[in-house]
Amino acid sequence: MLEAARSVSVGVEVGGTFTDLVAFDGRNLITYKVPSTPSSPDIGVQNALKAAPFPLSAITDLGHGSTVATNAVLERKGARVAFVTTKGFRDILLLQRHDRKFIYELAYEKVRPLVERSDCFEVTERVRSDGSVRHALNLDAVENGLVPQLRGGRYEAVAICLLNSYANPDHENAIADIVRRALPDVLVTCSSSIVREFREYERASTATLAAYVQPVIDRYLARLEKSLAEQDFTGRLTVMQSNGGKLPAEAMRTNAIASLLSGPAAGVTGAIAQASYSGLSNLITFDMGGTSTDVCLVEGGQPTLTFESEINGLPIHAPTLDIVTVGGGGGSIVWRDEGGMLRVGPHSAGAEPGPICYGRGGRNPTITDAQIIAGALQPSTFLGGNMTLDIDAARNGMAQLAREFGWTPEELAESAIRLVNANIVRAIQLVSTERGRDPRDYVLVPFGGGGPLHASSIAEELGISTVLVPPNPGVLSAYGLLVSDYRKFASLTRRQPLAEGIANAAAIFAELEAELRAGFAAMGFSREPAFTFAMDMRFVGQAFELHIPVRSVADLNEDEVRDAFQTAHHKAFGHSLGAKRPVEIVVYRVTGALSEGEPPRLRFATTQKTQPRTLPLFVDRQWRDCTHMTDGSLVQGEELHGPVVISGGTSTVYIPAGWKGMLDAFDNFRQTRA
Repeated sequence: MLEAARSVSVGVEVGGTFTDLVAFDGRNLITYKVPSTPSSPDIGVQNALKAAPFPLSAITDLGHGSTVATNAVLERKGARVAFVTTKGFRDILLLQRHDRKFIYELAYEKVRPLVERSDCFEVTERVRSDGSVRHALNLDAVENGLVPQLRGGRYEAVAICLLNSYANPDHENAIADIVRRALPDVLVTCSSSIVREFREYERASTATLAAYVQPVIDRYLARLEKSLAEQDFTGRLTVMQSNGGKLPAEAMRTNAIASLLSGPAAGVTGAIAQASYSGLSNLITFDMGGTSTDVCLVEGGQPTLTFESEINGLPIHAPTLDIVTVGGGGGSIVWRDEGGMLRVGPHSAGAEPGPICYGRGGRNPTITDAQIIAGALQPSTFLGGNMTLDIDAARNGMAQLAREFGWTPEELAESAIRLVNANIVRAIQLVSTERGRDPRDYVLVPFGGGGPLHASSIAEELGISTVLVPPNPGVLSAYGLLVSDYRKFASLTRRQPLAEGIANAAAIFAELEAELRAGFAAMGFSREPAFTFAMDMRFVGQAFELHIPVRSVADLNEDEVRDAFQTAHHKAFGHSLGAKRPVEIVVYRVTGALSEGEPPRLRFATTQKTQPRTLPLFVDRQWRDCTHMTDGSLVQGEELHGPVVISGGTSTVYIPAGWKGMLDAFDNFRQTRA
């Protein structure tokens, strides 16, 4: 129980099936799970807050993570957007790139842009790649030509992306000022305020995505802030970003692109924080929720960042955690395809109606139904006994599909579990093996409602020798909202030969650092951020770059930087083009972070201590004896040998035969091969 007199920090994360809450008052930490409300995610947030034993007036910091922006893009339910670009480039969103993602698909079509061609407009201007002006902006044409067209189109948002505006944003800013004065209710996004980097199509796509979701995020946060204020909330509302840091809600409303892939980021942050207590920093995080599984590689306590990602086939040129997502969660539907093959996902039963065993009207068998049929989940101990499961309904639903294969419900359940595990193994290989990393060199950190139940079996497939299950793994993403830093990024494309780039680096980094300082000050922070620096580099003639961290700006050395690039190139591609091949710097990057101080630590035990029971578990096509216990019965330092199932208030841990597990001094449950 939290102390009412103490201020409370809260993290609320909206998932596909459950909305999770973690609260901390400086001494005590509590967790809650409530069903999500997909049609109105803010209602799930309110329900989680109402379930907690403290008033909203006691909350000083409320961290929030959701998939509102992501869903707006996936479901094509964003704002009506106008796209403004340099004359001659109206079709850039339609032309895209000339590559084919699926080269053997005869009827291949490029992804449909978020903006129709009729909603794309041109302005007369031209800036060169060095920032000099070739043709001045025709202001009269903007005021008397463009503005009336925008007014007539009844647009909610305008995205402006002019040629080479990353080198000189003056023309974009001038257009934005005119549009804002003439159309004060229209939200305006400039590409130069989102990403000051080259590659025209990617920058245009990013600006358009930001404009597309900005009104959605603005309305969602306004609705949430209003309902919180009505309940006497006076603290700070913060929102998780795709890059693993958070921002105050007001700043996020003008930086909506940062929320596009923010859903899984909080869990990675929480996993890093909790694993660090056990002295582990090289990790593969594995978040298995109700609708999907997200995996991310962490080296030296730092998650892998990518600056070129995509959503629904649309490129995003912004810093995001390098997370691979597959449609494999507890709610993933088990089905038979047209060729008679067993499939799992990507469709999910979600929170409404959910798996059959939830008793909310679900008709399609899911992975959760498979686990209860196989005996890994017990109706009496699921979520600490706070939720009743209908095993008979799950078995009947699975039996209908099993008959099509000539199997028993148990055989189909085990096959479905193995299949979803195989899908997750492939996702982990994408962030490790295909990035030049050996997964055997990392510790697998599972969380989410389903992660700890599948983790050891997946580790076995990958040759990973250690699995670390954090305390309260089912709410680790909400915990990540409590421990994440405030974070901002700044970047600038300046293509220069290595020697020249090194000579100019200090001045460019200082410019970007000043930009970030001003941004933190505008958000009301007076503390000094911690800055890190990096450069994107490539061999001259290459089309893509490698991200090279900078150890010290003051001591930049050309030979040292070249060696670091050569090493990174060999690690990524298995070769290097030689020390004499010219190298160039393309992008300079600075990250600013403000820490919240020492994070609270999670504890594992969430249920009452009970006597272990021996129950049947269906594995390897037969029923075997398995020890079932609750996490309240765990004792630090006591070794358990599989097969063992440990039921908790937020998740279930499975130790297969041939593995052993032990609760360490930091309440992390470490599993290794016996």
